[in-house]
Amino acid sequence: MNVHQLKLEICDIGRRIYNKGFAAGNDGNISFRLGPNEVLCTPTMVCKGFMKPEDLCTCDMEGKQLSGRRKRTSEVLLHLAIMKERPDVKSVVHCHPPHATAFAVAREPIPQCVLPEVEVFLGDVPITKYETPGGQVFADTVLPFVKKCNVIILANHGTVSFGETVEKAYWWTEILDAYCRILMLARDLGKIHYFTEAKERELLDLKTKWGYKDARLAPGMENCDICANDVFRDSWTESGIERRAFEPPPVMRPGATTKSTATTAAAHLDQEALIKTITDRVMAALPK
Repeated sequence: MNVHQLKLEICDIGRRIYNKGFAAGNDGNISFRLGPNEVLCTPTMVCKGFMKPEDLCTCDMEGKQLSGRRKRTSEVLLHLAIMKERPDVKSVVHCHPPHATAFAVAREPIPQCVLPEVEVFLGDVPITKYETPGGQVFADTVLPFVKKCNVIILANHGTVSFGETVEKAYWWTEILDAYCRILMLARDLGKIHYFTEAKERELLDLKTKWGYKDARLAPGMENCDICANDVFRDSWTESGIERRAFEPPPVMRPGATTKSTATTAAAHLDQEALIKTITDRVMAALPK
C-alpha cells in the first residue's frame, strides 16, 4: 500500500467535494483504513479544497491520534463506527451536499423507483435521528443502517458514504445529491412519476448480476412493497421522518401489505366518514 498515493487521492477527493459545493469553509472529512488499528484521516479546521498530503494524520480505531502535525477531524468517531461494523469498508466520506442535506433538514424520505441508476447504485437511503455532531452518541446513529446501504443521510447535518476505495466512497454521495436535485426540479414541474415494481425487479436482477447487494432482497423483505421505502420505515417515527413533499408511490402489486397502504386506506375511510357526516347534517337541515 502506497500511503503517499492514498494521501494524494484523499486530497483530490477533498478538492472535488469543495469544488462541487459539498463542503463550505472547513466542512467535511475523509478517512481510509490503513490496517487493523490505523486510520488515515483529514485534519480539523482545514478547507478540504486546499489540503496537502502533509496535512493528513492517523489515529487508531478508538480515535486516539497516532501521527500528524495537525489535529485529526473531530468527527472521526463516525468513520470508525462504520468501519467497525463493516470490515469491507476501507474509506468513509462525510460532507454537506446541499440538495441531499435539504432532505436531511426537511427529514423527507428519498423516493424510490424513479431513476434506474439510483436504484442500481444506491437503493433505499435511510435518514438517522438527530444528535449533536462529534461524539460517540452521534456516531452511533448510523449503526441501525450501516449494514444495509452505502450512503446515509444524517438528520439536520449532511451525508456519510463509504466503500472499498476513497473514490467509491465519494461516488455514492455525488449520485445521491444529483438525484435529490433532480427530484426537486421535477417537483417544480408538477410531480414525479414512478416506474412499476415489475420494472424495479428487472433493475434488481441486473444489480444482483453485477454483484451489488440490496436490502430489499434480504430475508424477511419478501412481502415488502419494493418501491415504498419499506427497508427503513420502522425508523421513521423515532427520527421524525415523514412524507410531505412527495406523494408515495402507488401499491405496485395486489396483496402488498405495507404501512403506506394501511395509512392510505385509513385516510380513505376517514374521508368517507366525513362525507357521510356532512351529508347527514345537510339532509337534516332541509325543510321536511
